[in-house]
Amino acid sequence: MEPIFTYLGAIFGHGQMLFVTHLILVAIIVLAIAKMATKSLRAVPNGTQNVMEAYVGGVVSMGIDVLGEENARKYLPLIAALGMFIFVSNMMGVIPGFESPTSNINITLTLASVVFFYYNYEGIKKNGVVKYFAHFAGPVKALAPLMFPIEIVSHLSRIISLSFRLFGSIKGDDMFLYVLLMLTPWILPLPGFFLLTVMGILQTFVFMILTFVYLAGAIAVDSEHE
Repeated sequence: MEPIFTYLGAIFGHGQMLFVTHLILVAIIVLAIAKMATKSLRAVPNGTQNVMEAYVGGVVSMGIDVLGEENARKYLPLIAALGMFIFVSNMMGVIPGFESPTSNINITLTLASVVFFYYNYEGIKKNGVVKYFAHFAGPVKALAPLMFPIEIVSHLSRIISLSFRLFGSIKGDDMFLYVLLMLTPWILPLPGFFLLTVMGILQTFVFMILTFVYLAGAIAVDSEHE
């Protein structure tokens, strides 16, 4: 199968460099949006600042339902940065001639690993090593030898579920768009573009809310047992 045409691929070739260039492009877009939103802050926001303040407020509101306001604001930088990166990556794949970095398992696996190590770090930091891993054994001591390995496998599987859910969805969207444009290159693909945009937003939301949920489970060991 011949490589799918991309503008950056025509310049850099369709090897590993193509993935890297799209990744760099996403980083540049995210930084440009952040710069535009903060270059002239106003009490009454407009333009990019207004959009970004609405986005940040939405992330905090999402986190309040899971973690409470204090923790939602504490973890806002991580969740908001992940959301921005994933959203821009997903939307890039909707534009013909570009490829989404999140359609590559290497990047989604990296994102999932960051979430995995961070929420475990926060859990250990807040509760201590012994107390944090003790809750893996469950409330019934007699079942601890059974529950502990099950919990370990369950937590490790989160890396797979987070990475493959995002990768599979976006890769499938890219292939769907490729086939759609081959069959009906004009006008008719517009509903498909709308569907892919909705799916990209949905996958961003799912990744963000799951990160909040994993953080909540890691830092709220006492309330979980109660």
